[in-house]
Amino acid sequence: MADKPPRREATYEDLEEVAPNGVGEIIGGELYVSPRPRPRHARATVRIIRALGPFEQDPGEEGPGGWVLLVEPELHLGDEALVPDLAGWRRERMPELPEEVGIELAPDWVCEVLSPSTAALDRSRKMGSYAREGVKHLWLVDPAVQSLEVYRLETGQWVLLGTHEGAVKVHAEPFQALALELGRLWRR
Repeated sequence: MADKPPRREATYEDLEEVAPNGVGEIIGGELYVSPRPRPRHARATVRIIRALGPFEQDPGEEGPGGWVLLVEPELHLGDEALVPDLAGWRRERMPELPEEVGIELAPDWVCEVLSPSTAALDRSRKMGSYAREGVKHLWLVDPAVQSLEVYRLETGQWVLLGTHEGAVKVHAEPFQALALELGRLWRR
């Protein structure tokens, strides 16, 4: 049996060659390319960011504020390039937006909206990367089964705080100051 050639580590140049209809990420030295999100996925993402808008308020504006929230930021964490659906930083950790594309500061919160093509990667490799980098909170949203899983990082391990399904209102960490109406995420 012939030996396999050594695996070549993916580079940023590999990411730059990903077709515009794909999302490229480097995880554990491997290039992963996912298709652009389906409409149900994209709509859930937009509705989440809209619901969390009060946390984006500038100082002095009405609302809880205190956060910088971004849609599909490119994160450069260690030797990995990750693109979560949503990410948030407490404003005291990120008082100003960086100018460069690849953000090197790990978020305080990440939300992955699951789809058939990304769910396995989101639940395994990416969750591991986020834990290793010290992301404190993680949401997994699944529009197909209408669920929100809320996790908190404790001593380097993800702890499931709750799974919420259907059209319920939830106060989910770290945004528990406001009720999130899950039914709005699933409406067609």
